[in-house]
Amino acid sequence: MKVAIAGRANVGKSTLFNRLVGKRLAIVDDTPGVTRDRREAPARLQDLTFDLVDTAGFEGADDGTLEARMWSQMARALDEADVYLFVVDARAGVTPLDETLAADVRRRGKPVVLVANKAEGRLGDLASMEAYSLGLGDPVAISAEHGEGTSDLRDALAEAFERVPPVAEEDESPAIDLARPIQVAFVGRPNVGKSTLVNRIVGEDRMLTGPEAGLTRDSIAVEFTIDEQRFKLVDTAGLRRRAKVTDTLERLSTGDTIRALKYAEVVVVVLDATQPFEKQDLQIIDLIVREGRAVVIALNKWDLVEEPDPTIRAAREAATRLVPQAAGVRVVPVSAKSGRNVDKLMATVTEAVTRWSARISTGRLNRWLEGAVARHPPPAVGGRRIKIRYVTQAKTRPPTFVAFCSRPEALPPAYQRYLINSIREKFDLPGVPIRLNLRKPDNPYAD
Repeated sequence: MKVAIAGRANVGKSTLFNRLVGKRLAIVDDTPGVTRDRREAPARLQDLTFDLVDTAGFEGADDGTLEARMWSQMARALDEADVYLFVVDARAGVTPLDETLAADVRRRGKPVVLVANKAEGRLGDLASMEAYSLGLGDPVAISAEHGEGTSDLRDALAEAFERVPPVAEEDESPAIDLARPIQVAFVGRPNVGKSTLVNRIVGEDRMLTGPEAGLTRDSIAVEFTIDEQRFKLVDTAGLRRRAKVTDTLERLSTGDTIRALKYAEVVVVVLDATQPFEKQDLQIIDLIVREGRAVVIALNKWDLVEEPDPTIRAAREAATRLVPQAAGVRVVPVSAKSGRNVDKLMATVTEAVTRWSARISTGRLNRWLEGAVARHPPPAVGGRRIKIRYVTQAKTRPPTFVAFCSRPEALPPAYQRYLINSIREKFDLPGVPIRLNLRKPDNPYAD
């Protein structure tokens, strides 16, 4: 079953969403209208399991405004859902906006569970009585913040599930792809077109977009398949310089973006092709590399570039010069508006995952080490030469290597960078963070 939470702004929909999914996935704040995009996650309520969709609050607005686009996202979620959780604020009572939205929900003809939230305490049941006037059945008094009334909510949901008409069975069931999807996060500064790019890739207006900067607040994930390869694309809020982040909601959004980045396998850094590689872009890339994620750079708004050939050459040269910690990172010019090179971008993402997961045999590594040391021997520090005897790969994702040498603490960082860049060049690992750990061999006669 797919269950959508509907209601006007600031009635506690995201708090209820977090309560039912068992995690703080949705950003919650007292400010009305925090949620803008719809967010979906598996939920559990006692013995019931279902997919839950959090939606933006209905505020009523003229066509073309941000609120109207938010309502369009909410309406799309209602179209796809089997059951509705219609949430009202028991303390505030029924408002004209509640009545307007309730009329729309009734017209859809799907099972509805009327939820009177913020009904904690002895007066909770009494405060929820006014919700009867909406004509959506008996209200269930709950407190999403404190977890009260969940048993009553479970019973009401179970009854609603029974009223959902059965889906006609198909003759042949499609094969289920059990492969885990590739996690791809789209990050960048505000208003570089991340949400528009994700919408173009999935082929629908899944994310709220517009000319306003900072529209995205929650990190929203959507699954997508290309040539039988599954992806989980995560659209994130724009990252500004820390000194400029003073608003509480923006701090929460920034934390949500960084969490999405840590769980990703590949991070697509979306740059504005008309203003690429600003200081904040480089700080974002540095954060991604320190987290050990594969990097792909998407130069968006390519349709606005007047001289494509010299611009892409300059961008790739700048990437080589300014991003040495991920040398060889792929730079793909794209246009989210026209769809240009979007397929090339996803192919590059797949290649980046392959390289990020690469495993190199110990024999190949030590043959490489012999040649690398012969070309540039380690320096003599304090009159004593450092000997690198052996190297092996400890793990993948990102590729991590362990080199055994006589004096690991004395090996200069410059020589370590030489070894890392030599590994990257020899084994074709562009744009992949590489870890090199130095270790002294165990000496059985040390004591």
